[in-house]
Amino acid sequence: MNSFKDIFKKSFLDGYVGAEINTATIVVALAIASALALYIFLVYRVMTRKTFYSKNFNISLAGITVITAAIILTMQSSVVLSLGMVGALSIIRFRTAIKEPMDLMFLFWAISVGIICGAGLAQVALILSVVLTLGVMLLNQLPVAKAPMILVVNTNSLDAESAVTQVVGKYAKGFKVKSRNMSGSKLDMVIELRTAQGGELVRETMKLEEVTSASLLSHDGEVTF
Repeated sequence: MNSFKDIFKKSFLDGYVGAEINTATIVVALAIASALALYIFLVYRVMTRKTFYSKNFNISLAGITVITAAIILTMQSSVVLSLGMVGALSIIRFRTAIKEPMDLMFLFWAISVGIICGAGLAQVALILSVVLTLGVMLLNQLPVAKAPMILVVNTNSLDAESAVTQVVGKYAKGFKVKSRNMSGSKLDMVIELRTAQGGELVRETMKLEEVTSASLLSHDGEVTF
């Protein structure tokens, strides 16, 4: 007659028996993961707006998806092996900084698809990818406030600020002097403004006697409300 200790030990071990995974299951799971990895690769290439597109990072997204799916399949086949892999992966440290929030989203997307495909829930991975793509495209089309322009003015007089701001006030409803740099008899100003008449503003600013150069810059960075 088995004691309570033997029964508990047997039931405990039975709960951690690895699943039998055949070659066909592995091939199908990795094939679906590869197809979705290619989809993520194409979506990232189309949607990214960075000046310098990182092809290496995009390839890494596709590779991470397939690798993660293979790891999940391996962990399902053997509980002992899965514990060893968790310990091995825990010592890995990634030193590459993710500067763009969108890159972080794509990275988490790739890892999630790999986990879901490895777990045998390809339908969830497919629906996730479609819903996420539509959601990002929809949010990307929503109108937001236009980023302010930056007017850089170089003058040869320390008293030219009032004349410059008077001209700026004619073409911009609101503006803010972000920087004043004085050197000898020269004054360099950086002014943040919003205007629809940038060309006229620069031309009239250049007509001022004290102004030596004027540049109006626009950017697609963050918007301050």
